[in-house]
Amino acid sequence: MAERWRDEPWATDLWWSGKTTRRRVLGLGATAAGALGATLLVPPPWRAAFGQARPYKIGTMQPLSGPTAAGGKTALVGTQMAVERINRTGGVNGRPIELVIADYESKPDVGRRKAEKFVSEDRIDAHQGGFMSNVCLACMPVWEEHKIVNMIGVCLDTTITTTRCSRYTFRPFDYAPAQAVAFAPYLVNKLGKRWHIAYQDYAFGQSARDAYVAEIKRAGGEVVGGTGIPLGTADMTPFLSKISGNFDGLFGVFAAKDAVTVATQAYDLGLTKKYRWAGDGSIAESTNLPAIGSKIEGFIGQNRYLPVFEGPLNTSYHRRFFDEAVAALKKIDPTGPTPDRFVQSNFESMNFLKLGIQKSGFQGRQDSAKLIAALEGLEVKESDDFPQGDKSIRREDHQAFIRQFIFEMRGGKHRIIEVVPREKTVFPAACKFA
Repeated sequence: MAERWRDEPWATDLWWSGKTTRRRVLGLGATAAGALGATLLVPPPWRAAFGQARPYKIGTMQPLSGPTAAGGKTALVGTQMAVERINRTGGVNGRPIELVIADYESKPDVGRRKAEKFVSEDRIDAHQGGFMSNVCLACMPVWEEHKIVNMIGVCLDTTITTTRCSRYTFRPFDYAPAQAVAFAPYLVNKLGKRWHIAYQDYAFGQSARDAYVAEIKRAGGEVVGGTGIPLGTADMTPFLSKISGNFDGLFGVFAAKDAVTVATQAYDLGLTKKYRWAGDGSIAESTNLPAIGSKIEGFIGQNRYLPVFEGPLNTSYHRRFFDEAVAALKKIDPTGPTPDRFVQSNFESMNFLKLGIQKSGFQGRQDSAKLIAALEGLEVKESDDFPQGDKSIRREDHQAFIRQFIFEMRGGKHRIIEVVPREKTVFPAACKFA
């Protein structure tokens, strides 16, 4: 079945494997035209620059339909930005990157099937992407079985780099334990001792809940209750209306469309006025703000990336990334949102993969062991490739550690109130590779 996202206006400027144009075939007989289905293959955009150089085929799976489609599309923007920049500046080791894009429809079983197709039919060299943690977890055995390096772009479930870690999977950004280590002291010491956690009731939300329960307790606070809300719930009021009691703050763990829903409905129920309102920064992602409006005012969150030019984010690297991202995002959202962490982490994830390929001399999936060795322990500095800042991938579990920003929403904008250095976000490794 054809993937519907390919017919959407925002996708017309993307290159993906097998893309065609519906121009009428000229200069061909009726038989030849019929055989081609009245289409012409679009020449890959690298052909003029790279000649016959064989491209690296990099698969990227995102939820381009379903309840997390909005986040999946912004994540794909980050990947595409990096690939276009890599190909524009000479490719990798003289070879271009060809993206093979798939929509897993926000469903783990579809994701698994698409991963298997990538391996058997598309013959990808490596994978970069992912968004929903349950889909990342469903696909990790496929990458491991076929010895394909998997550079994650978004998925935050803690077990990906702990109890279910894989030598073939890397996460070049933060995860829930590091976020909680960075944010919990502020929550307890500045906002309140007693907390109730509302969360998306699937892998991402559950692992973040567990991390914050542990770190709030370690900081001297207490989590007195929790409310799990199923993924994709359009009306959360039956769940939110049951939240009551004697506690100081309501902490939310939601992303994509569910983040907009919880922010607006918690406000409408008066919860964000009754309690201090804080949570994972994905609730207040810039791409969510137009839909939430003023109802996000006063929210305090933590995030690895913010679209502001304050403090350590006021750099030429960030400004260039920001300007390119705004232009790219406007193609999928005419309101012109500013970039969020999903754009940033996929952009940097692809650049990590690029560096690993360069360093290892990787030629294809038969060289995955060389690529893994090059990526383990890899440290990068703030640059055009990594506008968020310095970071490194820990050898023991393939988990990265980066600085964090604690912010408050004021006047519809993110305002940094504290910067947590990456050294203060480190959490002990808990991985044993098979």
